[in-house]
Amino acid sequence: MTMQDTLGSADRPRKKRRIDGRRILLGGRIGDLGRFPRYLAFALLGGAMIWAPITGYVRTAPVTFKSTASLILPGSGASASMNLNGIGQASSYANSAFSSNAVGPTETYKRLIGADRILEAAARDMDMPREAFGRPRISLVDQTSLIHLEMTGGSPENARDRADALLSAFFREIDALRRDELVTREDSGLAAISEYRTSVAATREDIATLQDETGLVSSDQYDAMVEETRQLQARVRDLAAELDEAHESVATLEATLGVPASSAAATLKLFADAEFMALTAEVATHAAALAEARSMFGESHPRLQDARSAHQSASTATLTRAAAVTGMNADALAALDLAPDGARAELLAQLVRMEADRAGIARQYETLNARLADELAEQRALAAPAARLQDLQRDFSVAEAVFASAIARTQSTKSDVYASYPLVQVLENPSLPDAPSSPNKKLAIAAGGAATMMMLLGLMLGWMRSALIGRLLSKPEIA
Repeated sequence: MTMQDTLGSADRPRKKRRIDGRRILLGGRIGDLGRFPRYLAFALLGGAMIWAPITGYVRTAPVTFKSTASLILPGSGASASMNLNGIGQASSYANSAFSSNAVGPTETYKRLIGADRILEAAARDMDMPREAFGRPRISLVDQTSLIHLEMTGGSPENARDRADALLSAFFREIDALRRDELVTREDSGLAAISEYRTSVAATREDIATLQDETGLVSSDQYDAMVEETRQLQARVRDLAAELDEAHESVATLEATLGVPASSAAATLKLFADAEFMALTAEVATHAAALAEARSMFGESHPRLQDARSAHQSASTATLTRAAAVTGMNADALAALDLAPDGARAELLAQLVRMEADRAGIARQYETLNARLADELAEQRALAAPAARLQDLQRDFSVAEAVFASAIARTQSTKSDVYASYPLVQVLENPSLPDAPSSPNKKLAIAAGGAATMMMLLGLMLGWMRSALIGRLLSKPEIA
């Protein structure tokens, strides 16, 4: 080739290379090293895009430390019961935190720990803004009652202090919520107690008014009055039977002796008088003399008349003395038995005793019968007030029991502080980390290495794509 040919060929314009779309899609031959610069450029560019942010993250990311802590909710409930003699029974029971499937206490506490007011309170304790304090990472451990939380800080001590502040703010808020619940319950209980107290006072006032009006202290007093009246009725019936028996006995003995009981008493009284007895003996003597004179003389004989006169004088003196002793007139004295000798005297005495007993029984019967009538009248008058008093006392007992139970229940609920907010305890105190949690150089390098391997694998598949596609197209069954 001559110089002219060379120059001529140089002067000719170069042909523009066409972009081969098929080559772009299918690639070239595996042995075509002309493509290597492009793949090398892609590899360098991809490596730079992978490792540049990783290197920047490792060199510029602030060092942070992570403090961890764990909380636990005990699963058992608690109960307490007390029995107040004469008042009632009060009991309190705190359900287990996991007794209901509708409410998850761990989930509730998880939301509460992350609440803004908890984070703000913890930030105030640390003397830092809310934004600078950060937000904890909270997780629940499955099939347990554990709450695991993590808190980051610029130093190990700072991370631990932030976790401590967060837990302190959380427990303060829990205590405040429990106190607020107790106050709310107590306020509602005090309103009910005030109503019960008013009811008890009104019932007591009604009872006092009824007691002043009727004199009844209690329904038991009326029951005792009824029982006493029943016993008095039985006693009156017994006395009536006894009085009838006494009447029959006195009447039978009066008929036997032919002397009424009053005459028998007067007879015994006369024969107890010495002067009357002397006069009776004198009458007997004159009667004997009169009988002797009658047997010897006629009616007009002076000695018979003298004997008759002496006998009449003695009889008159005897009657006069008898009237003076008994206070009876002549007709009544004529009915007296003036010769109670032997057993007859004893029967007269027995008649007098029986009459005295009958009179005593009759008087006792009259007295008790009058008393029974008065008590029956009083009982009938107090029947309605007694029933009313019994109703009032029953209402008062019920109101007092309700009132006492309300007070006992109000006091017992003060110990039931875990009813709505279950007991939570610190299982693991905030830890003091010994190594930073971020930046994690090993994780970053591992991620960069994995990304680089994936990029190289992609470039390798791109280099071999022509052969792979051709092989798949030539053997459809492989596809």
